[in-house]
Amino acid sequence: MKKTLFIISATVLLWLTNFSAFSQVIIPLTTQVEVDDTYTIIWNGASIAYRMVNEKWERAADYDYQFSVMQKRYDNLWKSVKTLHRMHPDYNGKAGQRDQTMYFELKYNSRNDSVICTLNSSLGQGFGFTDKELRNQTIEFKVDGISKFAPYDHIRITQEYKYEQGVLEETVFLFKKKDGKEIPFMKNEERASFYMKGKLDKAPTTFQQ
Repeated sequence: MKKTLFIISATVLLWLTNFSAFSQVIIPLTTQVEVDDTYTIIWNGASIAYRMVNEKWERAADYDYQFSVMQKRYDNLWKSVKTLHRMHPDYNGKAGQRDQTMYFELKYNSRNDSVICTLNSSLGQGFGFTDKELRNQTIEFKVDGISKFAPYDHIRITQEYKYEQGVLEETVFLFKKKDGKEIPFMKNEERASFYMKGKLDKAPTTFQQ
């Protein structure tokens, strides 16, 4: 009897685990599976982490990560899927799983001769502003579903697209808003190179004997 109950319990637990994982939708669903004919850039880079300690930024190497972004641009709409990996053996899991996937959607509009954007993402909704060439951009949002005891509840992303150099430099600033003040927690300084659709004259790598 105990063995039967154990098997049933294990089966139910496995089903609930699979259901939970299946129900967590990060990227918007669609019935069409195709390669969009749009302007697509792949970003590949790394992030260096810092933690605020006694009003000074200190390195937090265990929070460093590698990341990649697939960014699709449709006129005044951007859709990006970001994947990051924390591989430091001392990472404690307080910033989530070592491997994470996030979705960001930016819609651009003009207001008083300025370019603004609204953000819809898997982390939260927010706003931002940029220039007409979309080179320097700042985005801010409140994190959805975060505990009131967490050391941060807002994220501000500052980006500099150095197109001619093929480089993106970005700072992800985590902070808490309390009594009208910002309390810094961490920042991640990212740097990435971009890759675009193209052709190769020959195989880029070969087997080495």
